[in-house]
Amino acid sequence: MKIGPIDTKPPGVAPADRKAEATLSKAPTVPSTEVALSAAATGLSEASTEASFDGAKVERIATAIREGKFTVNPEAIADKLITNAEELLGRKLS
Repeated sequence: MKIGPIDTKPPGVAPADRKAEATLSKAPTVPSTEVALSAAATGLSEASTEASFDGAKVERIATAIREGKFTVNPEAIADKLITNAEELLGRKLS
């Protein structure tokens, strides 16, 4: 089975016609809707710009995994998940 280039135009359309259609389709558009972000969305957006990435720590963990020395503490993970859920809900669960 031969697969050719993807072409959305019928085979009879000339390249000059395609170029004219492409130029027309790039006309500026008028926005029809305004979007306002909530305070929570704005906070999440600002939080994602923080530089809290520790490349050295990632490399240490990757090395430990490759060497088979990395251990997982399920209790610590569960405790942190519960703490994060409490923070997100804004209340204490226990």
